[in-house]
Amino acid sequence: MILRAFLACLVAGTALSGAAQAADLSIGLKSEATSMDPQFHQLSTNMQVLLNIFEGLTNQDPLQKITPALATKWEAIDDTTWRFTLRDGVKFQNGSIFSARDVIYTYCRVPLVANSPSSYTIYTGTITDVTADGANAVLIKTAGANPLLPTDVANLPILSADAAGAEKTVTYKPGGGCEGMGKVPQSTDFNSPTVTVGTGPYKLESFVRGSQMVMTRYDGYWGPKPDWDKVTLRPITSDGPRVAALLSGDVDMIESPPIQDLKRIKNAGYNVVDALSNRIIYLAMDQDGDAPSITGTDGKNPLLDKKVREAISLAINRGAIVERIMGGYAKAAGELLPPPMFGTNGRAVDKYDPEKAKQLLTEAGYPKGFGITLGTPNDRYINDAQVAQAVAQMLARIGITTKVDAQTASQFFSRRNKLDFPMYLAGWSASSGEMSSPLKSLVATYNKEEGTGPTNAGRYSNPAMDKLLKTAMTTIDDAKREALLRDAEKMVLDDYGIIPLHYEQTVWAMKKGLSYAPRVDQYTIAAYVHAQK
Repeated sequence: MILRAFLACLVAGTALSGAAQAADLSIGLKSEATSMDPQFHQLSTNMQVLLNIFEGLTNQDPLQKITPALATKWEAIDDTTWRFTLRDGVKFQNGSIFSARDVIYTYCRVPLVANSPSSYTIYTGTITDVTADGANAVLIKTAGANPLLPTDVANLPILSADAAGAEKTVTYKPGGGCEGMGKVPQSTDFNSPTVTVGTGPYKLESFVRGSQMVMTRYDGYWGPKPDWDKVTLRPITSDGPRVAALLSGDVDMIESPPIQDLKRIKNAGYNVVDALSNRIIYLAMDQDGDAPSITGTDGKNPLLDKKVREAISLAINRGAIVERIMGGYAKAAGELLPPPMFGTNGRAVDKYDPEKAKQLLTEAGYPKGFGITLGTPNDRYINDAQVAQAVAQMLARIGITTKVDAQTASQFFSRRNKLDFPMYLAGWSASSGEMSSPLKSLVATYNKEEGTGPTNAGRYSNPAMDKLLKTAMTTIDDAKREALLRDAEKMVLDDYGIIPLHYEQTVWAMKKGLSYAPRVDQYTIAAYVHAQK
């Protein structure tokens, strides 16, 4: 029942009519890819573009379920060895034949990419060896058990070893020590279509930063033939001009139209589709000792008290935020991922109860409340600053005087990472599509050396949860791993270590005759835009 409800919500708003005649497609994107190098910068705006050109051994469908791609099947040979069977008959866009050598080269190159702002080594760091196993398979060995390897490799698009200039034989060595790599191309080299070569349905024709990216159909593609001969992707970062480009016919489709414009777009005859995303908008709170920036507490940090954190959660009317701020294009959240995604508990949303919140504050020793600053970006998430203002007003009603400090995303994240805010609003989208992603990044104890808690700027720490999560991350059996993740999430939420607010609903608008299956990862992938038959 839960799954049916989720799917129904996912496709809500989809309405198709008319027929598209053109073989060309143009899309207005909210953000521009920072590079054509699929191993340079982990960024959704990069991945959604490059997945038209490149493919991994596995793929994620619109619900982030892992499906075959360049590997037709995979199996765990033992706790530290996976075998991937490679698809026969696949050719790269330059005509070279796909083989285990390309897989080895691809995984070898990841640590050799210079100046990566967000390295893909998070997916390859545990790999100790990659070897061919006969003519049509690769064996991947890891330092310890890694049940998420089939998910990790979906985020590692396979490069053409020939196009990259590799030698005839490439031998895997961990930590960037591979042999036979030749001169390894760097990010800017991928501006050239002769280097940007994958096995996907489209090939790169040109990339002009700040202007557009043009792709043409690859007729030798092994999979279903895409609908469009030519695709042009244009970054139009401002909401107004992006909507204007659609309504004037300059582009056929746009992503993330502003919610306040949806009625106008629909009335003009355009199709609008939306999907519940896996992006959780949440509040994080300083739980790392004193908090001198909090006023009215004589220097004490009230956020260290679970009763105060619970009071904050109960003071927030999530339903009002969803309806009045998000225009219904969101869903109140009780967890870190929307159920029934892997590892969720089906937990109910915290009920709005300001009277109980006041009682909890009194029990915690703060009957008159206190003063606090709420940091937030104002251009990263849907209506982020408005949501923060609404939260501030709701907290004021229970005595917590809240000042909103809103700024651009780049400024916000820089200050957030310096632990400048006693409380902040942010979002998280799980690339793996399962619970270990938000647990490991948002609430696991911060440990730079072990790579845990990299986005835990509230410094919440729960050793018992850490232990459960670590066990889950080395458990190959899916059922056992999911049970561990459920227990770990419950532990965090019972502790009010982080406060979920809502899941974003992602919206796309397009001219009649086009269809697009909404995706929980919020990707806009041109190859999946179809002309109605």
